[in-house]
Amino acid sequence: MISTRIAHRSIAVLLTAVIALPVGTGSAWASDGPVPVPAPAAGPAESELVPGVPPGPYQPWQIDTPDQALAPKVYTPTAEEDRVEPRDAAVGTYALVEYVPIGDAVAKVTCSKQTGPYQRGVERWLKLRVDGKQSGADCKAIRTFQKKQGIKPAIGFAGPVTWARMQLLAAKKSPNAAKKCPVRSYRVACVDLNRQLTWVQKGKKVVFGPVPMRSGRNGHVTRGGWHKIYWKHKNHWSTLYNSPMPYAQFFDGGIAFHAVYGSIYTTVGSWGCVNLQLADARKLWGVLKKGDRVYVWGHRPGN
Repeated sequence: MISTRIAHRSIAVLLTAVIALPVGTGSAWASDGPVPVPAPAAGPAESELVPGVPPGPYQPWQIDTPDQALAPKVYTPTAEEDRVEPRDAAVGTYALVEYVPIGDAVAKVTCSKQTGPYQRGVERWLKLRVDGKQSGADCKAIRTFQKKQGIKPAIGFAGPVTWARMQLLAAKKSPNAAKKCPVRSYRVACVDLNRQLTWVQKGKKVVFGPVPMRSGRNGHVTRGGWHKIYWKHKNHWSTLYNSPMPYAQFFDGGIAFHAVYGSIYTTVGSWGCVNLQLADARKLWGVLKKGDRVYVWGHRPGN
């Protein structure tokens, strides 16, 4: 768990950004180098970054997530309860909003001169010179990618959202190309902490995903190895944080796949759960059954 001092500093930084940035009008904002890349020595740390646009329905000021740290009380939901579908997310909840240095956000720079925490990985993916240092050419190429993918602000900063988007695109055709997830005759939900991706395969056939996810933070990592779906609860509510965990599928104590009503690209991870966007969690709910196996490996970048 992060210290109170760090939490307060993070909140102060985010509030500063909110005050300094103008509030937008109108509608909400629209939403391999598969090897995890350590942050370079130069440039701001990922924990020091802030959302690059004014706060929207994705609630970027939340530094924690509503995960169930303790194992839930298991019971059989009634048919009436299961007929109730979790509410939809607000428009713009899952917008691709990049996390950038606060100075860049306040100044509204058009091209960042700062080295991002995912600089090398982004350079490698774009087939640029891989030196881990921001350059004018790097910024131009990154901006072009960000504009094409709808990432805002498109200022050429190699942040976590840009990196995550590249991981997803690279994994689309063959997420298990590296053979990290065991191939079995039955369904296996694969949780790749390195690339922050999850998918389900049966044999060699991918039957769900890959989709982006958010796994556990330092001190509350999503535990590796084999697990099993032991309880599904469509409208689960966290008793610890009094917050919704839609389409929860528990596989390791209090750790579950579930949707969150907020960005999954935050620089701070979950309390251990595998956080998904609502549409992805809803689809996964229909794919996995009680007793299905889950395999987790790797390390969340920055952990």
